[in-house]
Amino acid sequence: MPLALRYLRYIFFTCFALVCLYFYSSSPSLPLRTDLNRILDEQLHSEETQEVAATITQAPERRPPHRPDGQKANATFVSLARNADVWDIARSIRQVEDRFNRQFNYDWVFLNDEPFDDTFRKVTSALVSGKTKYGLIPKEHWSFPKWIDQKKAAKVREDMGAKKIIYGDSVSYRHMCRYESGFFFRHPLMMEYDWYWRVEPSIEIFCDIREDPFRFMEDSGKKYSFVLSLYEYEETIMTLWKSVKGFVNAYPQHIAEDNTMAFISDDDGETYNRCHFWSNFEIGSLNWLRSPAYMDYFNFLDREGGFFYERWGDAPVHSIAASLMLNKDEIHFFNNIAYYHVPFTHCPSGEKTRLDLKCHCNPSDNFDWKGYSCTSKFFKTAGLQKPEGYEDE
Repeated sequence: MPLALRYLRYIFFTCFALVCLYFYSSSPSLPLRTDLNRILDEQLHSEETQEVAATITQAPERRPPHRPDGQKANATFVSLARNADVWDIARSIRQVEDRFNRQFNYDWVFLNDEPFDDTFRKVTSALVSGKTKYGLIPKEHWSFPKWIDQKKAAKVREDMGAKKIIYGDSVSYRHMCRYESGFFFRHPLMMEYDWYWRVEPSIEIFCDIREDPFRFMEDSGKKYSFVLSLYEYEETIMTLWKSVKGFVNAYPQHIAEDNTMAFISDDDGETYNRCHFWSNFEIGSLNWLRSPAYMDYFNFLDREGGFFYERWGDAPVHSIAASLMLNKDEIHFFNNIAYYHVPFTHCPSGEKTRLDLKCHCNPSDNFDWKGYSCTSKFFKTAGLQKPEGYEDE
């Protein structure tokens, strides 16, 4: 074959091959290797997405704990708040709802010494899963009783303010302490309930709450509960114990036989050691607070004038009452309710508990077993064993 013809044939086959390659690469039905890789990756990703979606769909639905009779307790949350507290109380509500109440739908009572405005009502009612109720505190429950010497009370506030005692010069704080000590549980909106859970603005709940604390209290015969305890400022309660001793002498029939006196006194009742349950969190029996025994106690203290002549707080008032009038087994410590109110934290003891309840608190922040806490004293007095893992905190 002539050389020229051979080259011509070579050029023809080369052109033919290039044309075929062009049509092969440009055809949508015949993808290149890079297109095949892309399609395979997309298919693989699609299969993974479907598998994840199936896992989510098949995950067990979160349900309320089993309750044999299917009934909730006759209970409510209660918050003393003002219109200016709306966003701080909204934060608290969201914490409680997300960790507990969205499964149980308990009501929420809000109390104020002034009418609640529309913003407060709209924001809070949108967040609460149960019914919301808004109550106005009667003026006679948020004012100086007639037996108080106004000049003497004013002088006390001035002196305490000069000494920089916390809330020492505040009138409204004293009204609040007196109201929480003797009146909130008698408000008409509260009268239809048997149990309460007090919630304040800007608190945090760190763990899921799977067991209904109201039902636990009711079914276990408890009447008062707490998560934090500490020592009270001595300057605010200088004569409180003297008044308590006067009550005990006047009403010995109200003192429980198996009480926890040793929690609040280190010398068998001679003096008060200042230990108290921190009452910004408490779950308790409204019927106990309305009982003749507690009402005799509050009325006796109220006539003594210490809410205004000193700065008696509702925390020591409630704590002393519970310690004297209730039996040991009627007061409960909720290890599994993780709680923060500035500046103290209760983070549940025990790593397994924290993991099971999906807690996000730092156990090193737990106040329970630190020196200024009274919780160890409560456990000793009540004859209770500390939670597993407490020694690691």
